[in-house]
Amino acid sequence: MSVTADTAPDSTRQENVTRILDSAERLFRHYGYSKTTVADIARDLGMSTANIYRFFASKTEIHQAVCGRMLTVSYEGAYAIAQLPISASERLRRYVLGQYQMTLDNMVDEHKVHEMVIVAIERDWHVIEKHIDRIHDLLAEVIRQGIEAGEFVDQDPQVASRCFGAATINLCHPQMVAQCLSKQNRATPDELIEYAIRALKK
Repeated sequence: MSVTADTAPDSTRQENVTRILDSAERLFRHYGYSKTTVADIARDLGMSTANIYRFFASKTEIHQAVCGRMLTVSYEGAYAIAQLPISASERLRRYVLGQYQMTLDNMVDEHKVHEMVIVAIERDWHVIEKHIDRIHDLLAEVIRQGIEAGEFVDQDPQVASRCFGAATINLCHPQMVAQCLSKQNRATPDELIEYAIRALKK
């Protein structure tokens, strides 16, 4: 008797979920989100479409989970930078430059990935809002440490974090990065980051 999602042990279920997400991400990257179907994912894994639906209710749910994994990687990178034994300014600088490079590499240069992320943003999924909240909290802690060290002026770290994020969003939001790449009348990444950091010191 085959093991289904309802009767499978947790380890077996997680293994199947991981296989489905790995396949979906690979196909989304190669063919694009809109051109990939649940049947394509099932065929790639050598299983039935019905079996896929035992683990995910829809293609949208699979997409959401794939994006969640990508955002987890992004957060882990940001968290590692936030823990470095360097100044708060340098940590903020490295964070934004890292996000900018990741956006260029994974969301602009790879156009199929860009499409996948744009669909997620347009649907305003809670997984993206949760990621933004976690990043704001992480940057707020870096700013708080900068305030305590006398590096930044006394201010509300949470408000400062949200404002810093808004000031540098052109370097992190895939649609804005894509639109600004070929424009000559835009601030460079370094100029924008330095301007936002200086605002924390005044």
